[in-house]
Amino acid sequence: MITTSNFKPAWWLRNAHLQTILAKFFRKKQWIALHKSSLETPDDDFIDLAWTALPERNNTKPIVVVLHGLEGSADSHYAKGMLSAIKARGWIGLLMHFRGCSGRPNRQGRSYHSGDTRDISFLSEWLHNLYPQAPKAAVGFSLGGNVLTRYLAEQQNHPYRAATVICAPLDLTSCSRHIAKGSSRIYQKYLVDMLKANTLVKVEQQLLPQICPTKLAKVSELWDFDHMVTAPINGFASAEDYYHKASGKPVMSDIHVPCLFIHAADDPFLDHEQIVPKQTLPEHIQFEISKKGGHVGFISGNNPFKPDYWLEQRAPDYLSEFL
Repeated sequence: MITTSNFKPAWWLRNAHLQTILAKFFRKKQWIALHKSSLETPDDDFIDLAWTALPERNNTKPIVVVLHGLEGSADSHYAKGMLSAIKARGWIGLLMHFRGCSGRPNRQGRSYHSGDTRDISFLSEWLHNLYPQAPKAAVGFSLGGNVLTRYLAEQQNHPYRAATVICAPLDLTSCSRHIAKGSSRIYQKYLVDMLKANTLVKVEQQLLPQICPTKLAKVSELWDFDHMVTAPINGFASAEDYYHKASGKPVMSDIHVPCLFIHAADDPFLDHEQIVPKQTLPEHIQFEISKKGGHVGFISGNNPFKPDYWLEQRAPDYLSEFL
């Protein structure tokens, strides 16, 4: 079911790039107390977690798992904002860091990618076994939203009652092309530079001996990085193969729990025409489109000195129906 969003951008902030960039700028001093923990994985690695509160053993409070975007973390403005909103509802927020995103490199050569559901699968099973009485939901931002889409579609016995997917690159091929064009290239450079820096650390640690640092230094586009690094270290034949097998759009209809997708038509990271699903979606899948909002922006309100962050109201409101 495709619907129109009721989001109205701040009158002084209607530009997509301003929505995207200022969302981070306005909240650079935001702080939230988080409890850190680490979970050992079956492949001799670890997942770093950040909790708004550590649950009691017999906890019955709702637990909402948050998945961040590409090269994000618990320090990302949108993550801190959503975790704060979750905490304000009396729920427990739990952010799962993708490997290498918590401030320390993971032990294995492989990292994470848009279709990598192994860690969220492991975490979700662990979470269900430890806190079986707690209602659970999930929120995924950008890359984390695509990962969440794939996971919910693949796993029919997951513990989540509902989910929200925000600004996800559900069609990876078109997103890779879109971010390499025009003014969107500024975001591509920002992301690729971070990806290259983290990959170089692994190369220096001899975890990725197949990657040539000289060739890596010349990479400037996301497609090239995915073709040189993401695809081969994760078992894909090429960037095209990775994009085809990891995109969330083809499997959206396989999700069997209520799920809200939030998308802005002016998102500078995404190709709007390719992101909006063409297939008929089940009634419990809601794809909500707003004309404005940018990428994980959605800033509203009339006061430039105290803006409102619409996503932090919309996502918890939706999840509250099921928690």
